Amino acid sequence: MRCILRSTLRETRYMTYFSCNRLRAWVCPRAGDTGGTGQLSWHEAVTGRTDEAAAGLPRDLDEIAVDQYAGRGAWVVAPRGACDLSSIRPLAEALGAAGEGRPKVVLDAAGITFADSSLLNLLILTRRTVDLRVAAPPQQLRRILEITGVDGILDVRATVDEAAAC
Repeated sequence: MRCILRSTLRETRYMTYFSCNRLRAWVCPRAGDTGGTGQLSWHEAVTGRTDEAAAGLPRDLDEIAVDQYAGRGAWVVAPRGACDLSSIRPLAEALGAAGEGRPKVVLDAAGITFADSSLLNLLILTRRTVDLRVAAPPQQLRRILEITGVDGILDVRATVDEAAAC
């Protein structure tokens, strides 16, 4: 990301150029350039789509969306987004609440786009208090679990149904 200052006699505008593999979009933080809002969301700037509310996607890069539901005798927690130090709090709160009075908790990891040691720490701490199973981890998370040996502590399964059934 780079910032370019364009100056003329009549106005000064800051324009931010976002480059994300195949997408290139100019985002102008000035009222009138983006339909009167004055700014684009990160989702719209990166994907070019405005359907984030309907899709249930996080509003900012530092947010994570967490869905919870009961399924096959287990409580399923399904985060969507990046799980790092700045965004782990909603997932930690959801797993903490899920562990109260429920014998089995399944983390549906299919929607996790990024994970770091914050997520590993949370999973280990949650495993101490509740029967936690991890279902459908993406390749990046699966690799982190294998390298650190956490896959030997946690019950990792391919699907949510398989994790809830065992």
